[in-house]
Amino acid sequence: MTHHSDQRAYFFKIDTTIKKIRNALQKQLNEAGFDLTVDQWVLIDHIQRQPGISQNELAELTFKDPPTVTRIIDLLEKKEFVKRTPAAGDRRKFNLFLIDKGNSIYTKAFPIVAEIRRKGWGDLEEDDYQHFVRIMDSIYNNFT
Repeated sequence: MTHHSDQRAYFFKIDTTIKKIRNALQKQLNEAGFDLTVDQWVLIDHIQRQPGISQNELAELTFKDPPTVTRIIDLLEKKEFVKRTPAAGDRRKFNLFLIDKGNSIYTKAFPIVAEIRRKGWGDLEEDDYQHFVRIMDSIYNNFT
């Protein structure tokens, strides 16, 4: 006997929605003149919210492999958005912090990100958000 979800391509729906949102955000960042990719923004956002986060913690939080995070951090460091500080007691580990240009780009780009979020959510209500989170958490937990 087949389950009703066997016939539904929910993963495709999630994936195409994410791609649509990423493309819209990248377009807005480009049009605003930011030299910033969506992946760079995601890391900047996490570093801003958790100053001193390690590269490994950042990789885990963003579901990116450590070498990818290292490459993005290298670029952000060249752009003078981020600095690496050696972690106390572990010379192999670095903590990440936004520096002046990084804080500035965060402050300037955040309204664009917030507008994309508002546009995507449209006229959905708080109850819709709660259901959405519950469903997404359930799907996520089914794979853990």
